[in-house]
Amino acid sequence: MSNKKQLRYDKAYLRIAEEWGKLSHCKRKQVGALIVKDRMIISDGYNGTPTGFENYCEDDDGYTKWYVLHAEANAILKVAASTQSCKGATLYITLSPCKECSKLIHQAGIVRVVYSQSYKDDSGIEFLKKAGIELTFIEDLSA
Repeated sequence: MSNKKQLRYDKAYLRIAEEWGKLSHCKRKQVGALIVKDRMIISDGYNGTPTGFENYCEDDDGYTKWYVLHAEANAILKVAASTQSCKGATLYITLSPCKECSKLIHQAGIVRVVYSQSYKDDSGIEFLKKAGIELTFIEDLSA
């Protein structure tokens, strides 16, 4: 696929991930993720509490509860519960992954990560670089 065509697809998937993130009940930050393999969306996720818990992500003091799952973790866990595999897939995420989620991304077999915002701690991105995962940062999502 040409670079120009790939960029069009990357931006489109990131825009979908952005919309998906709006489903999150988290007040501090809403993050969306998609996992795409062979140009097919095989999973999606957004940050939030585990199934069966209240939807509020922050405690009374405004801090994120420790058990809130990140968008990419939710997307990877959905794949794990299905017959699909992340091996060779691309993760589209609105915020670059933290160091904990970076380990999950690598172990899941994801080979490419495309993101539109940088997380304050870049140790997750540094880990993914070291793991040989292709990283693409796209700030401008207009077509």
